[in-house]
Amino acid sequence: MPRTHRLFAVMAGLLLLAPTVSACPFCNPMGQTLSGEVAQADFILYGTLENPQRDPTDPTAFNKGTTELKIDLVIKPHDFVKGKKTITLPRYVPPDGKNAKFLVFFNVVNDQLDPYRGEAVAADSKLPEYMKGAIEVREKDTLTRLKYFFEHLESSELVISSDAYTEFGSTEYKDIRELAPKLPAETILKWLKDPNTRGTRLGLYGLLIGHCGSTKDGQTIRELLDDPSRSYASGLDGMLAGYVMLDPKAGWDYVMKLVKAPDTEFPVRYAALKTVRFFWEYRPDVIPNQQVLEAMKILADIADIADLPIEDLRKWKVWDLTPKVLAYAENPTHNTIPIVNRSILKFAIAAAAADANNKAAATFVATARAKDAKKVEFLEELLKDELKPPPVPTKKEPGKP
Repeated sequence: MPRTHRLFAVMAGLLLLAPTVSACPFCNPMGQTLSGEVAQADFILYGTLENPQRDPTDPTAFNKGTTELKIDLVIKPHDFVKGKKTITLPRYVPPDGKNAKFLVFFNVVNDQLDPYRGEAVAADSKLPEYMKGAIEVREKDTLTRLKYFFEHLESSELVISSDAYTEFGSTEYKDIRELAPKLPAETILKWLKDPNTRGTRLGLYGLLIGHCGSTKDGQTIRELLDDPSRSYASGLDGMLAGYVMLDPKAGWDYVMKLVKAPDTEFPVRYAALKTVRFFWEYRPDVIPNQQVLEAMKILADIADIADLPIEDLRKWKVWDLTPKVLAYAENPTHNTIPIVNRSILKFAIAAAAADANNKAAATFVATARAKDAKKVEFLEELLKDELKPPPVPTKKEPGKP
């Protein structure tokens, strides 16, 4: 795969993650959850827009005027609308001929009403009830919240299913791991088998089935992975992880086959890398660290993807591999790729800072500094938080708490 295509593939994944920090290892949530939006709004109403009137002093203005909102449901209450059946919006909202129902988010600023967001909603939409439920579970324990959103992951309404998915994507893995064994495996398998299930969901569903399924379900995942009629543009990483958790030996062999095969396309190899990374960072009880490192060494040998495993090895502080990593700087398959050279130098800087006896790393950094001091200084600044020594515990004086 050309490096321009590889860069696009990686950047696309990063852009998906940009709006929010994804705690779920295999989720790509977009934007803020509705629960988060609810927290920012002073109150939220659902109702029917009626009697739009333009401002008579400026009838050509786009939205100057008023519109009445007949309140059908108070999603989030506020004293401003307590006991009211109708509220007047300080906006002209012309009828669109389709939707008369709207979900409107309000703030009250200096006693003035600010309807800052309005969403057209079909008359039979379940969104108002969904939001009411989301508010009710907001302050409850994490498992109760997640169970509620699990029930809406495959809602026929995109706004609901997307929000439920984003709630999972914003949840720490430890909480997903606690919930997943309590979920119905047959439901998740049904979603995975359904060719109409959105690809963005497959990573999460693969992760979930890995915790609540059986070895037999692992075989089903294998069959789905091998099905030539299916394409996994996204979600492959979570499905691989689920397969490994259900059948560690067969699953890991499958992942390693993808890692080693010379004809593996970059997106597939990248998914395998993310799967390998998962078992180091979250589940060494399933795949021991030594096996993970063997996979990472193979991935680092592949120039097209080498910078990513080298970055991981640095973050994991695997300084024992310093000779192997530094050797790539002399390898013609690697040293012609700027991003790989940069990852090697970052590894050397961190290794030298972490271990004063790591002479190879120190020499590498000194040589690089002699060639381009500004580059080294820039990377040192970039890594300064990593390079900080851990805080030294203060000694307590005898007799003092």
